[in-house]
Amino acid sequence: MEIVLKNTKSKYLEIFSLSDLDNIHETFKRFSSIKGPLEAKIFSVNESISSHQLSKLKNHFDKINICSLCIYSNNRDTILSGKSLKIDSSFIKKEEIKNKLLLFNSKNKEDILHKGTIRSGERISSNGNLCIIGDVNPGAIVSAKKNIYVWGKLLGIAFAGKSGNKNAYIASLYLNPLQLRIADVVAIGPKDKPKNCYPEIAVIYKQTIIIKPHIIESKN
Repeated sequence: MEIVLKNTKSKYLEIFSLSDLDNIHETFKRFSSIKGPLEAKIFSVNESISSHQLSKLKNHFDKINICSLCIYSNNRDTILSGKSLKIDSSFIKKEEIKNKLLLFNSKNKEDILHKGTIRSGERISSNGNLCIIGDVNPGAIVSAKKNIYVWGKLLGIAFAGKSGNKNAYIASLYLNPLQLRIADVVAIGPKDKPKNCYPEIAVIYKQTIIIKPHIIESKN
């Protein structure tokens, strides 16, 4: 079973597999900070999912403010289970399901440019670079497999190098986060506000996250 989550406000998109419906608490725990609204699509190939299992899954979706939920499956029992719970359920062929997932995965690989403030409780993630023109407020979470650029104030939580890339970095015009993470290295934000009037960048140096001036060299 593949699940696609999309934040209708910030275009946050995540695709994840769910093989064990009896142990899904930890899977959804990381989405609890998202205020939403979220759209969820379930893609199931050759799986017979009971109404009891779907009901448990739906309860977790309800906790993270799902405004739209639908199922695509080539298994008639799964479709009937979904319809019994009044979930929008469509029977489609195996190849159609794979094509839809391929389309979502291609979108998920793109770098993301977000214009506007990321507010408390919101979350935006990229499988490439993430560039935000605006502020990241306290309580907001931004993450990327590559680098994060905030053309504004970074006051929330930022996680770069999600795939384990220790060469990733986080840059901002005003760097005063609650927490920074690059790959597996975590640092708590400074207690004092930045006194500098120039962009800064957070990188890993000797297994520690350090912050230094972000100097853009001229190529003249």
